[in-house]
Amino acid sequence: MNSAQQVGMDGTPWHALPADEVERQLKVDPTQGLDGADAAQRLGACGPNRLPQGKKKGPVARFLGQFNNILIYVLLVSGFIKLMLSLWLDASIIFAVVILNSLLGFVQEGRAEKALDSIRNMLSAQARVLRNGAARLIPADDLVPGDIVLLESGDKIPADLRLVDARNLRTEEAALTGESVPAEKNAAPVPENATVGDRENMAFSGTLVVSGRATGVVVATGSHTELGRINQMLAEVNVLETPLLRQIKKFGYIITAVIGAISVLLFAWGHWLGHMTFVQLFQAIVGIAVSVIPEGLPALITITLAIGVQRMARRNAIIRRLPAVETLGSVSRICSDKTGTLTLMEMMVTTVVTADGAYDVSGDGYASEGEVIQDGMPIAGTIPDALKMMGLVSNLCNDAELFQAEGKWKVEGDPTEGALYPFAAKLGMDRATAAAAAPRVDAIPFESEHKFMATLNRAADGDMLLVKGAPEVIMEHCDRQQTVRGVCPIDRAYFVREGERLASQGERVLGLAWLPDPGLGGRAGGLDPRDLPRDLVFLGLVGLMDPPRKEAIEAVRECHEGGIRVTMITGDHKITAAAIARMLGIGDGRTAVAGVEIEAMNDAALQDCVRRIDVFARASPEHKLRLVKAIQANGQVVAMTGDGVNDAPALKMADIGVAMGIKGTEVTKEAAGMILADDNFASISAAVKEGRTVYNNIEKAILFMLPTNVAQGAVIAAAILFGFALPITAPQVLWVNMITSVALGLVISFEPHESDVMSRPPRAVDRPILNSFGIWRVLFVGAALLIYTLLTFFAMRAQGASEAMARTAAVNAITLGQVFYLLNSRHLILSSLTPRAHRGNPLLWYGILAVVVLQLLFTYAPPLQAIFSTEALATLVWVKLFAGAVLFFLIVEMEKVVIRAVPAWRRAVTAQRETVTGDG
Repeated sequence: MNSAQQVGMDGTPWHALPADEVERQLKVDPTQGLDGADAAQRLGACGPNRLPQGKKKGPVARFLGQFNNILIYVLLVSGFIKLMLSLWLDASIIFAVVILNSLLGFVQEGRAEKALDSIRNMLSAQARVLRNGAARLIPADDLVPGDIVLLESGDKIPADLRLVDARNLRTEEAALTGESVPAEKNAAPVPENATVGDRENMAFSGTLVVSGRATGVVVATGSHTELGRINQMLAEVNVLETPLLRQIKKFGYIITAVIGAISVLLFAWGHWLGHMTFVQLFQAIVGIAVSVIPEGLPALITITLAIGVQRMARRNAIIRRLPAVETLGSVSRICSDKTGTLTLMEMMVTTVVTADGAYDVSGDGYASEGEVIQDGMPIAGTIPDALKMMGLVSNLCNDAELFQAEGKWKVEGDPTEGALYPFAAKLGMDRATAAAAAPRVDAIPFESEHKFMATLNRAADGDMLLVKGAPEVIMEHCDRQQTVRGVCPIDRAYFVREGERLASQGERVLGLAWLPDPGLGGRAGGLDPRDLPRDLVFLGLVGLMDPPRKEAIEAVRECHEGGIRVTMITGDHKITAAAIARMLGIGDGRTAVAGVEIEAMNDAALQDCVRRIDVFARASPEHKLRLVKAIQANGQVVAMTGDGVNDAPALKMADIGVAMGIKGTEVTKEAAGMILADDNFASISAAVKEGRTVYNNIEKAILFMLPTNVAQGAVIAAAILFGFALPITAPQVLWVNMITSVALGLVISFEPHESDVMSRPPRAVDRPILNSFGIWRVLFVGAALLIYTLLTFFAMRAQGASEAMARTAAVNAITLGQVFYLLNSRHLILSSLTPRAHRGNPLLWYGILAVVVLQLLFTYAPPLQAIFSTEALATLVWVKLFAGAVLFFLIVEMEKVVIRAVPAWRRAVTAQRETVTGDG
């Protein structure tokens, strides 16, 4: 997957070629660099070292694009029809909803485009290069392949470089590779198939030099760099529609077609009967169409999602795109980055091995709270000599600085060294006290060539040499080991076995040693790596790792109980990934697939792989993108978490991208739909709970609105079909539609969590917005409400009431029916006959009170009587209307009883929420 600039003239990747061959192919002298004329010619051929900026849609085009939706078309048509009927208020509400939705989409799309700008801002502004034999500072835009770049600690790397000389160079590549510790670099060739994280002879654009210095030759600039490839992938990924939006769009087409067909048939039938004038018939048909269209649905969905956003913000989940709230409720698989999401992104000593046994170390990252534990019990009393000396080495043979800023631990220098300070503190040793008692006299700094660090410290009882580094190197310089009984010959085989055990657990292993009275204090010119004696006393091994968050372990368990699979996709090593996954309960605790294995699979094989495997290591941005696509191809809704720029394309491709708010890059945040303010995986589980509640409330609202809308339209349709006077006029239908949508429909948006919301499986992505149960409920309730309304109208007429009074009673009947159906709708099949069933949502009673007040004004206020042709009702009529509404409520409750009693029907309701897991 190398771009044109990432390979040499013979097609071999630059990282696989020797340094002198790279210089030869790029025609550059590493001691002189390019001359000005050659550099200018190459700049003309390759272009500036900057990322391309694609053509953007203008603001007008982006705004108009928001109207390209069938439901918006239906709303606009219904709005214009209401204008034709001189219903200015209704039309204004509909147009306001359309414009509000379009503005939200416009703003969100504009924010998404900032992701590409954020990547461009990662590029260095200047670079120090050799030109015409002299070092000079030039704009990074002017770099060309073949330029010799000089790097030192603190530099941001300006282009992709093939290192030709490196001294103790370590670069921070976490944003690009997902590695939790700085990468050590050298100039030796690596295999052709080495992943980005394993290319130790490459320095990548946008990453940072942590320590050391180096010389590198530019091999890729601009869009040909690793950063440029990610930028290109991000630009090519289209944001997916959420499941609900897809269903609403499909539902909009269906309801439009059904309403159109029914309207045509009814108009033809009514015209054939001839009992209405053309204008009356047209108004009646328009009344049916507008009453059945759920024009309040977009507003209700928007408000329900907004309420979910507020609830999630209180749980540290910040939603950037409103539909992402609903998507969370559908998530069936969470693909999580390891570093900083499932783990603390803070190195910590977790295991210590001495000649006398192994110890576990508890705690959280760089914090000093914790204990050293042996055989399940904290060590008490006198600390063994080997552990005491290991704590001293940790404090004094160390160049890192550890401090707190804004409540977070920060480390300057190597995170591995920083983790040694809290280990010493857990042994009861104070760093400042140790440094004052044994100040440093000399040191051998760590370099990748010799792989150890040593310090000479002068204490009151004499000098001592303290050493730490790669275990195999340290043991070569040791002939003894420290035990509780004193010093004895070293058992190398024991420590080699223990070192392999720690490494198999994903731990980074250090060896610690010391030598009292080394006799090196009088050397002139300082210590040299060759001065390290061969008779050191080996103290033991220290195992370090970026530990999993405790709350993440619980969150993973909760996700699994809710039918959500958790998958780890990381740029870290395979062994480390498998070890962390085992601690978290992800996968089988043993199996992990590496990036090179992913590259060898075609799409079908990868789809099969993701059905079985949940741990993927050494994954590049392309691998992460392919994995997300493969999981989606299996019918699952994917949430992808991450913090590095390497995660951004996969985050954008996922159904919902989740970025880290504290340690995440701006690129990741802009590409994501949700940001975790606390960088905590546990917040995702809480957000999923909120998302499921949001969808449940939208589902309840739809099953509340549609039956009542159908009943309103059916009342007019029945009059046309059977040739009797309209029980409710078109303006009266619109009045009912408006007040019930606003005052009653929106109440459901505030429904609290249901007790079993996280024990249900996620809902199916391919399930229609109305399944068989939903259709039954719409028809059953719609028919019951239609009968109640017609009986009211004809009963009033039979008692000698005028048409106006009968219609007033019918309007109040259908409205009261909807009020009582709201009480039914709070629980799909559970009983609403208990007081407990009507608690938890205080807005419920405010909504009902608002409808009662509005209906009294509708019935008795002279201005509204004039507008809607209503008449005052006697008290006895209200008693009968209330009794009829209670009977209607009980009929729906009886339907629930039957559904609960019949297993096949109950399963149909359960299917309303079940998911396709895609697990195979």
